Amino acid sequence: MAEIETKTVICAGGLPAFIAIPAGGGPSPVIVLLHERYGLVEHTRDLARRHAREGYVCIAADYFFKHPDQAALHRGDTGYDMTDPESLDYMNAAIAALENEPRADLTRIACMGVCQTGRHPLVLAANRKISAALVWYGAAQEREWLMNSRYPVALDELIAKADCPVLGMFGETDHIISVDSVRRLRGSLEKHGLSFHVEIFGAAPHGWLNDTMPGRYRREAAEAAWAAQRAFLAWVFDPARDRAFIKQSYKAAIQPSYDFSKNVRYE
Repeated sequence: MAEIETKTVICAGGLPAFIAIPAGGGPSPVIVLLHERYGLVEHTRDLARRHAREGYVCIAADYFFKHPDQAALHRGDTGYDMTDPESLDYMNAAIAALENEPRADLTRIACMGVCQTGRHPLVLAANRKISAALVWYGAAQEREWLMNSRYPVALDELIAKADCPVLGMFGETDHIISVDSVRRLRGSLEKHGLSFHVEIFGAAPHGWLNDTMPGRYRREAAEAAWAAQRAFLAWVFDPARDRAFIKQSYKAAIQPSYDFSKNVRYE
């Protein structure tokens, strides 16, 4: 297992962040990691460390640090409705915090959002040049397509402005995001000419990557999806990749009896 180094920093605006870095070696691509609805919990730090062991500099900021009751947030008893403009300020602050880190290659950035923050890699991609947007069971649910004070720019417009490959990882039995919603997201990515890989994992509920929640975690799907992301990032960051071609793929495992209304929430 590769050796890594970790540290905590305070980014511009008072934003706390956890950084995991491969020990030794030259400049590495950067992963900007956003957390689930629970804030910056140990699971997110685990993902950051996992990215670092695979050769990436990963910064995981606490995007909900302004919530007044962090303990309740971490338990999932309350939430924080981060707006798109707020998320953009925070993501840019996290990236800026790596400007003096010699092992961070800021010309190669992928952004990963999970659950509630799944849309925010697309927000970042619509506003600055990045290498890839990684969406894990987020962004596709019905409310994401609506414009309001929280989402002032329509999701389809964000996708139209993005200029990078997109990875979408979803579960068949997600109680928040239906298969039809995933297909709608895929259709938008295809319509706007982006490279993408979108995959639906059979019998995987919402939150199936989180191994700290036994009711949700699905080891087989989680490991297969992580391997798919690993391959996707290797392709994205391959200097020999032919950027003249758009590469699009969709893969799904769906029961013939699929019924979104029967999907349930697991703890």
